[in-house]
Amino acid sequence: MVYQLKQPQEAVSLFEGWHETMIWSCLQGVMGCIYADSRTHPASARAVLGDFHYFAGKPDKELLLYQLPAPGMCPPSCERRDFGIFVPGHEGWAELIKECFAQKAVKVLRYAFRKDISGRKSFDVKMLQEAAGNVPDGFELRMMDEALFMQCRETAWCRDWAAQYEDYAQYRRYGLGAVLLKDGEPVSGASSYSGFCGGIEIEIDTRKDWRRRGFAFLCGARLILECLDRGWYPAWDAQNRQSAALACRLGYQPDGTYEAYEVTSGKAAGVHEPE
Repeated sequence: MVYQLKQPQEAVSLFEGWHETMIWSCLQGVMGCIYADSRTHPASARAVLGDFHYFAGKPDKELLLYQLPAPGMCPPSCERRDFGIFVPGHEGWAELIKECFAQKAVKVLRYAFRKDISGRKSFDVKMLQEAAGNVPDGFELRMMDEALFMQCRETAWCRDWAAQYEDYAQYRRYGLGAVLLKDGEPVSGASSYSGFCGGIEIEIDTRKDWRRRGFAFLCGARLILECLDRGWYPAWDAQNRQSAALACRLGYQPDGTYEAYEVTSGKAAGVHEPE
């Protein structure tokens, strides 16, 4: 059997040593969900938040193949999707992912960064202030408000700036974002993919026709400054070398790489999905 934990802290010991803020979000009950093989004494657990799935404890095929609720049946941070990033806690989980999903699971390398939750030590505040003040003529840099939140979640390329949150009230409590606008339309921005008690996980992107102009650096600098002013930690995890290089420019310290699997279908080969 697979259970959604109403008391997610029951799985804390299984995720001990993981420095992933999205797991913290799930364990704190802020957003995301924890699924496990037992409600009270789990040996296996799966933390789900948006596209990310973290697997800990004893490899469990039923837990791996468990179908999440359909959209509209649960909070958006826990709903079923056609794409997922599966992060195995150890090689046993990795082998099970490959066995169950075969060619549907593509192994990728992601880039981690040290998390200085204590404060400003990692960042050059003066440099960030200079970068955030360098807004080009004809553009406007705004912090995310309710109108922008609704606009972004309806815009495909920047939807993830708001998509994991149930509504703007939840975003206002656990989220933060800086958006660069041209003629009222977002062209670049840095926002919270997710939030946890004491910080956010950054999602940053620029519309394809406005890339390579330094806009991501500008928005990232503004968002980090806003987080520091609130006493929040702006966590960063990079999908590729370009994102990792941007993180380093902004003041993050590399903490190695890790393997994950991009699963492009919501079900394994040969597994029937109930209607």
